[in-house]
Amino acid sequence: MTQTQSAPPATWSPPTPQQTAALQRPGTPAPRGAVAQWFEGTPGRMRAFLVLAAAISVVFGLCAAQGFNQSDGALQRAEANAAQLVRIQAIHTNLVSANADATNAFLVGGLEPAQQRQHFVDSMASAARLVAEAASAQPADRDALGQLNTTLVTYQGLIEQARANNRQGLPIGSQYLRDANATLQNDSLPLVKALVAANEKRVDTEFGGVGDGFWWVFVGGVLALFILIVTLRWLARRTHRYLNIPILAGAIVVALTMLIGTFALFAASGKATDTREGDYASTLALSRARIAAYDARSNESLTLIARGSGDAYNKAYDESAKVVEDQLRKISGSSEGAGLWALYQQSHADIRDQDVEKGNWDLAVKIATGNASATEKNSVEAFDAFDKATAKELENTSSGVSGELKDARNGLPPIGWLGLPIGILVALLMAWGMSQRLGEYR
Repeated sequence: MTQTQSAPPATWSPPTPQQTAALQRPGTPAPRGAVAQWFEGTPGRMRAFLVLAAAISVVFGLCAAQGFNQSDGALQRAEANAAQLVRIQAIHTNLVSANADATNAFLVGGLEPAQQRQHFVDSMASAARLVAEAASAQPADRDALGQLNTTLVTYQGLIEQARANNRQGLPIGSQYLRDANATLQNDSLPLVKALVAANEKRVDTEFGGVGDGFWWVFVGGVLALFILIVTLRWLARRTHRYLNIPILAGAIVVALTMLIGTFALFAASGKATDTREGDYASTLALSRARIAAYDARSNESLTLIARGSGDAYNKAYDESAKVVEDQLRKISGSSEGAGLWALYQQSHADIRDQDVEKGNWDLAVKIATGNASATEKNSVEAFDAFDKATAKELENTSSGVSGELKDARNGLPPIGWLGLPIGILVALLMAWGMSQRLGEYR
């Protein structure tokens, strides 16, 4: 019997170049990764729609939160900046009020009336307190307010020198008074006016930003609804199931959030606009009118102090008086300030008539200082009536600004902090609805 020999075991050898080329020929399917396989076929496209719709739902929630937070923040900053503006204008008013007291009291000679002196002291103290409050409330104003404090120290020193010389009947007292007035007009008030302009700009910026949040909610909502509707339509065509309750519920949540949100933000923007054109505009006009009125009062006294050489002060009076009239016309609603200012103007006209036309300077001074007889007009009483009436109106309008902006903020729904949870809820509804269809392919 012949014994056959077994073949030796085969050994591995690398593929030939021809074999390698054959494997790399076009048309040869390459192995696919796990991610690519996850998105293959109709189930894969469902997963793609799920990822896209879930992502856009979360983005919508973030947009809604951003929109509401932006509008709420703008309202809050508008309220804070408006309050700061009122402070700065109150500083301005107190300074020109104190200056009006100092110049008017100077006409009396010797010791000025105690009540008028106290009003000067109170006005300067109030200005100093408001400077400190304003510096604390708005860090951006601190440097300018610090410079203002320095100029006020100089101003008060000159006023005290003017008073001391006036009590002794020394003519140089009037020069100290003019120097004090020049310090106030040239050093202090330009700083105050710059602060007013800066804060007015801040308020205008925030008022304009209240409506910007609307676009975040509207654009985010439209984009999210578009993706969800496309998803529903694609599912209906592919699966012939024309209703997917969870996804439809998510679309309804997005639509309601968008409608409620845009309506609320639109309403808040409208309230802010009404406030800006109403009480805020009246607050600005009243503040400017009162400041100009005190300027006019100071220039009236300085004209008499100059005794025949006060044409420049009288011209300044006329300019300030015109500002008062222009600003009072801007006040919304009825204001008794205009009528009371007209009465004061009559007293001023009587002062000018006695001083210039009749040459009776002493009587003009008595009218200006409230020491004339009962038959003559009393400039002090007329101005005090205007001052008290406009101060009350200013308090009402400034309180109205704060109250209306708070109401606008309180009227916003809590979408600022519910926005992201709403977006996550819609994403979960999307996942739930899509999982129902994916289950049919298992």
